[in-house]
This record gives sequence, C-alpha cells and structure tokens, in this order.
Amino acid sequence: MTQVTNEKMDQVLGFIDSISQKPYVDSYLIAVLHKVQQLYGYLPQDVMDIVAEKMQIPTAHIWGVATFYHYFNLSPIGKHTLSVCMGTACYVKGAEKILETLKKELKIEVGQTTEDKLFTLQEARCLGACGIAPVLMVDDKIYGELDAKKTVEIINQYRKAAGK
Repeated sequence: MTQVTNEKMDQVLGFIDSISQKPYVDSYLIAVLHKVQQLYGYLPQDVMDIVAEKMQIPTAHIWGVATFYHYFNLSPIGKHTLSVCMGTACYVKGAEKILETLKKELKIEVGQTTEDKLFTLQEARCLGACGIAPVLMVDDKIYGELDAKKTVEIINQYRKAAGK
C-alpha cells in the first residue's frame, strides 16, 4: 500500500473541490487522475479509493478509465522511462532485438520497473523517427540507428549519471 500523506491527499481533495461542484461528475475524473499521478507518480489503489468516495464514483469505473488511457501508470515507475518503438520501420530494422537486449540487460519485462527504480520499460506504437530506425526514447530523448551494443551503452550512460 502507498503511504497516503496528509499533504498530498489534501492537495488531491482540494483539487477536486476546486474544479467541481457536488454532485461530482465523471467529466472531472481525468483531470483528478492527472493530479494524483502528478503528486504520486502513479495511481495508488488506496488514493483511488479515497477519490472514488469523495467523487461518489464507483472505484471500478475509476480503474476502467485509468486502464483505458495509456498515460496513466498503475504502479510506481522508474526515474527514466524507456520506450522502444515497435512501429513498422523500427520493427523491420530490429526493434525486437533492441527490446530483448533491454529486457536482458535490465532483468525486467515490458511494463515493469527495475528493482533500483531507475528504469521502466515500455513499448511504443510509433515514435515518428522512422528515418533513424530502430529507435529508443529515454524520457523525451530519441536515440536512433540502434543495435544491441549501442543500446547497452545508452543504458550505462544513465546508470553512470545516477551513480549506479
């Protein structure tokens, strides 16, 4: 369970009160979920239970919305998000090898976070950098024309910067 701090929870509840009027309506839910993720880094179950009660929305509905939108994280994420492009151009040029290299190097699967909380691994449908395929996006930075060796070098740069 997440440690629901009074300060963060007060911010969430204050945000709900500031954007909506009773009875709360679903149209405010996505904004509230964004606020929770901004404060906690993901959508903790215990916080969602409190939001459901406050907004008088069934928890199942909230989780339905949270799981529908790719943007929301349902578990803690790493300091750096690694997104391997699996679009057609990247796939044809070896994206699967890049993904397998990352899984092996980080010892995690897609959707998981490394034990040290440094990396979260994701697949992306298309990153719009087909000319330099295959590509990896680390946070908001694109790396292209990758092979297994270059991919490991990139990961090691981030590890070194984090002192690991």
